[in-house]
Amino acid sequence: MYLKELSLINFKNYSQSELDFSPKINCFIGQNGVGKTNLLDAIYYLSMCKSYLNPIDSQNIRYDEDFFVLQGDYLLKEKHENIYCGLKKNKKKQFKRNKKEYQKLSDHIGLLPVVMISPLDNSLILEGSDERRKFMDSVISQYDKVYLDNLIRYNRALVQRNKLLKDFYQNRSFDKDTIEIWDDQLIALGEKIYHVRVNFVEELIPIFQEYYTRISGNKEHVKLVYDSQLHEGNFKELMAEAIEKDRVVQHTTVGIHKDDLLLTLGNYPIKKAASQGQQKTYLVSLKLAQFDFIKHISGFKPILLLDDIFDKFDRSRVRQIIELVAENHFGQIFITDTSQDRLEEILKEINITHRIFVIESADKILVKKVG
Repeated sequence: MYLKELSLINFKNYSQSELDFSPKINCFIGQNGVGKTNLLDAIYYLSMCKSYLNPIDSQNIRYDEDFFVLQGDYLLKEKHENIYCGLKKNKKKQFKRNKKEYQKLSDHIGLLPVVMISPLDNSLILEGSDERRKFMDSVISQYDKVYLDNLIRYNRALVQRNKLLKDFYQNRSFDKDTIEIWDDQLIALGEKIYHVRVNFVEELIPIFQEYYTRISGNKEHVKLVYDSQLHEGNFKELMAEAIEKDRVVQHTTVGIHKDDLLLTLGNYPIKKAASQGQQKTYLVSLKLAQFDFIKHISGFKPILLLDDIFDKFDRSRVRQIIELVAENHFGQIFITDTSQDRLEEILKEINITHRIFVIESADKILVKKVG
């Protein structure tokens, strides 16, 4: 699978652009603020039906305009696919595959798998458990539509149960039969989600550790642990035990919406024990493991987006990573960087098919070199 052509109209800082890509490595070079990352985000958008950077769709429309359009022409399993995304202010977002509109956006997710590695990934280490659950969900949802549907239904039921708990508290009432309707849904859906997550993390761990060893030169030992209240016992029993607490705090205190991933270096949390370089190596390894996992499940190579990941890395580690992703194991790759010379030298040494786009501004993109 690869993206042959991308066109943008009024997307972020781009008024109108059309780009043709190499099936292997594509590099967007330019100073900070010219829009390199926005091109990666457009590619991500066409796969995931949303921005990696800004979840508010209307804020991705170019300033002073009232719509944006993204189109991508792909080669997928030897067939041509045209994907269209259009959004007008105060209107419903449209997604089309070969001119046929999707009724549900979730039906599109997984068709064009993508993995993005970005400075924003630091949130996996620095922020709360919600970010790490989102990571698990975004990976699994790209290959398991049943999981995605169960997750959507679980979250809807959770909202309704929490609303009911607030109503009970405010009205000084309680109806066991009513709340058990939502309990039953959460339990049935939550147990399914839990078992999929258990299997996902078990399979991800050895792949992740292998990548970390290779990039770091086998200097440290890292771990990844799935933490869930459901490890402790039957979900139904946990819900029953927590009902009095739930009534007091007015929200649901047990369930898969409390799950977490524990990220460690040695025996210590990576947030406290690791340098910036070690943290970055950890995140790159985790995302490359995500790539392998999706590739294994889907049967073809996701598009890999590397956004400004070489900051804090010396030249030898940059070369290690580029050599790694340049292997046939990987497919089409998009890279952003501020240093043209560094990338050109490494790509020349590796001798791999590539295309370099020098972005001077959103209205001036030069194809500098094709190799």
